[in-house]
Amino acid sequence: MKVGIVSFAHGHANAYASSLVSMDDVELVGIYDDVPERGKEAASRFHTDYLPSYQELLSKKLDAVIVTSENAKHLEHVEEAAKAGVAVLCEKPLADTITAAQKMIHVCKEANVFLQTAFPVRFNEVVRRAKERIDSGEFGKIVAIKGTNRGKNPGGWFTEKEKSGGGAVIDHTVHVVDVMRWILQDEVADVYAEIDQFFSEKKLDDAGILNFSFTKGVIATLDCSWSRNEHFPIWGDVTMEFIGTKGTMKIDAQGQKLSVYDASGIHYQVFADDMDDGLVKDFISRVRSKKAPSITGEDGLRALEVAIGAYASSEKGERVQLKSFLQT
Repeated sequence: MKVGIVSFAHGHANAYASSLVSMDDVELVGIYDDVPERGKEAASRFHTDYLPSYQELLSKKLDAVIVTSENAKHLEHVEEAAKAGVAVLCEKPLADTITAAQKMIHVCKEANVFLQTAFPVRFNEVVRRAKERIDSGEFGKIVAIKGTNRGKNPGGWFTEKEKSGGGAVIDHTVHVVDVMRWILQDEVADVYAEIDQFFSEKKLDDAGILNFSFTKGVIATLDCSWSRNEHFPIWGDVTMEFIGTKGTMKIDAQGQKLSVYDASGIHYQVFADDMDDGLVKDFISRVRSKKAPSITGEDGLRALEVAIGAYASSEKGERVQLKSFLQT
């Protein structure tokens, strides 16, 4: 399969490229980046060509392309890929606005082009095993979830709202909301958020606490922040605690372990994996076999709606009903 990468603006591009070049049956045809020095350096490192325009890259008869540009550029790049008939894996959040995300989904459907949202946490072994155990009914009915996604301020374009769409809340909400939706097989009904700035100099949200509920009654909280300072030993975390009627399970995606507390005592299981590699391999496999994407554009849109709804809630100082909010 012939695959290209549009932009190395997002750090995940490096992991995705590493995964592609490790596959014997995949060719990384080229890399486009609107910052030539960055694009040329990446092309040299991954032993491929640098293309001065994404149109030229898309003309290389690609089977697929990975879009890892700034959030505000996703729409433009995905639209062009759809016109070229090229399958797309698009970095999260799917877009910087709900309207842009909806248009991306529409143009790909109109062109019959495969669109997958890059949510690698679904391929984390801890998360996958947790889902299996919850699905089995081991913990009874899930009634509440407590989540965190706390990291360091990535700087650069992430702190420029016109390119990112927002700060920590749009950056960190979508990963965890997607996993919660996936495990519960349910949609978020409403959200209340407290959003502020505490840790960075640039005027942009770097801290948020979200409280939201799902249509079937599960309540959830999420700390989505850039609260880790530059000296913190690891980048951040993705954790979730699922409270069920028969037991409680804590997930630490970066810690690579499950902690289970139930009638038989306390148990730990430890794993090691590469969720970015799992995401890319899943994408390539599904494009090759002409299967539907495992994580759809709609999945990306649903997670984005919660983040955008959180901003609206914080501004209004009240809980936002997503269905009503999205209709206005």
